[in-house]
Amino acid sequence: MKEEIKALIEYRLQEAKESREEAEILLENGKNRGALNRVYYSMFYATLALLSTKQLSASKHSGVSLFHREFVKTGVISPEVAKFLDVAFDLRSKSDYRDFVIPEESKVREVLRESEVFIRTIESAAKNLLG
Repeated sequence: MKEEIKALIEYRLQEAKESREEAEILLENGKNRGALNRVYYSMFYATLALLSTKQLSASKHSGVSLFHREFVKTGVISPEVAKFLDVAFDLRSKSDYRDFVIPEESKVREVLRESEVFIRTIESAAKNLLG
């Protein structure tokens, strides 16, 4: 079972990294909304990877609350790093679901930088938790 979990975590971390790369491509081509969407999903996939360490899963964005309960409140992930996910979720929701909301390039770049820290932190925590 442990090997299956490790494989799932690796798969989800790869999804996270690919989504982040997609965000970079979109941003460089002036597609701020699409870039922000992919940045958020890169962090969401990393979150799913970490949830897998406890054999937890979430198919919806409720996984963000589960992440906070299981990893932020317990001190595995710092609130400062967790906030990167919260900000990306909020910005992505506004951008995807409200009319006439186009994220500023500078804000997308900031969230993109934060996503790199977030993914690295999640990857490290997952390795530590699995041993």
